[in-house]
Amino acid sequence: MTTRLPWPLIRTVLLDMDGTLLDLCFDNHFWRELVPARYAERHGLRLDQARAEVATRTQAIEGTLDWYCLDYWTRELALDIVALKREIEHLIAVHPHVLDFLDALRAARRRVVLVTNAHPQSLALKMEKTRLAGHFDAIVCAHHLGLVKEQPEFWPCLREREPFDPATTLLVDDNFSILRTARSYGIAHLVSVLRSDSTQPPQSPGEFSAIHDFSELLPVD
Repeated sequence: MTTRLPWPLIRTVLLDMDGTLLDLCFDNHFWRELVPARYAERHGLRLDQARAEVATRTQAIEGTLDWYCLDYWTRELALDIVALKREIEHLIAVHPHVLDFLDALRAARRRVVLVTNAHPQSLALKMEKTRLAGHFDAIVCAHHLGLVKEQPEFWPCLREREPFDPATTLLVDDNFSILRTARSYGIAHLVSVLRSDSTQPPQSPGEFSAIHDFSELLPVD
């Protein structure tokens, strides 16, 4: 199955990282398994209690800058979050056909920008492990803007830092809230990712064009 895009009309491609280019299995395992286990040890709780408390804390600030901030969680949970991420760095993986897609974009002379809400230390670890950094014309971290992609104010700030024409821009992201905010800003071409975590069933496509993997966006003409 191929998602047909009007490639002659697209000049800039904005790509999310976690769950889009990279398998969300790493992040889900980290927050659902490793962090609760270490939080339980640190604070003398049962594992089910720790899971419930971590889930409550994360849900309370979901979609905010703090939700993505490793410094915030290090303070809040009294855990070395960066060190814990390195413990399971072997789980960091690139989704199928991502490299093929990135190579095709470069060959077609599209401007390719990684736009991520991930904390700078998480971004650095994942670029170190995947060696994807050289495939982008630019990398924009939301923490450097002080806003996250879910916020309407993010997109004009991004445009000031990384000029693009919304009418000729494609955004691929696994987060529907972000896609809706980008649509409201005027980004014309939006694609969601159905299987952000390879260990979980695909999510519903919702109101956006959707792909199981990046082979469905090829070829780039």
